[in-house]
Amino acid sequence: MGSKRRIAKDILPIILKNRMPEQFYVEPFCGGCNMIELVEGNRIANDYNEYVAEMWNALVNRNWQPPTEITEEQYNDIKANKEQYSKELVGFTGIAVTFGSTWFGTYARNKRGTNYAMEGRSNLMKQVERLQGTIFTSSSYCDIALPKNSIIYCDPPYEGVAGYKDKFNHIAFWQWCREKAKEGHCVFISEYNAPNDFECIWQSELKTNMNAKYETKPVEKLFKFSPTNVQ
Repeated sequence: MGSKRRIAKDILPIILKNRMPEQFYVEPFCGGCNMIELVEGNRIANDYNEYVAEMWNALVNRNWQPPTEITEEQYNDIKANKEQYSKELVGFTGIAVTFGSTWFGTYARNKRGTNYAMEGRSNLMKQVERLQGTIFTSSSYCDIALPKNSIIYCDPPYEGVAGYKDKFNHIAFWQWCREKAKEGHCVFISEYNAPNDFECIWQSELKTNMNAKYETKPVEKLFKFSPTNVQ
């Protein structure tokens, strides 16, 4: 949900501009891995959703092959009985076979009869090669073991946007970003808005349908901690 694939070419050069050899690039909210797959070198991809993290780990490190078809009956059973299935299958079903990519919202279908499992599998398998060597973890963003002086790119649940798996404490998140920046990490954040001590270093109007009722054109922004920015 909220893929950054469309803007990766614009914001990655900014994020990686001063990257040093062997410096780690870390994504605490890796989600669909559409950004991190385009980054080379040392990488850590973390997601709080253990099922999604394990799906990526199984795909990249264990050569797991997602199913080519999941019926609505199977979807509903996996949704209701997650503990009876492998974490990677639950992760795949919860995002690839769900309408709008919202975590186990409703079974994806359309009038064309699209096979969403096959389509999702195909898209994921295209990413596997580019993700080789990535370290996958699952924890809260604030519990990640960060290598010294990492580049951290955060794409957290956006404030005011529905459809995420878990509730999110935005105030605690921004404080964590401040602390990590003061520790020597380079912290970048994608959001629509940020506290006054974060500077907007890039922005672009994007068409999106993430709003549950109306199609909107929010301004996508990239922020960086800048205490001198406070007025």
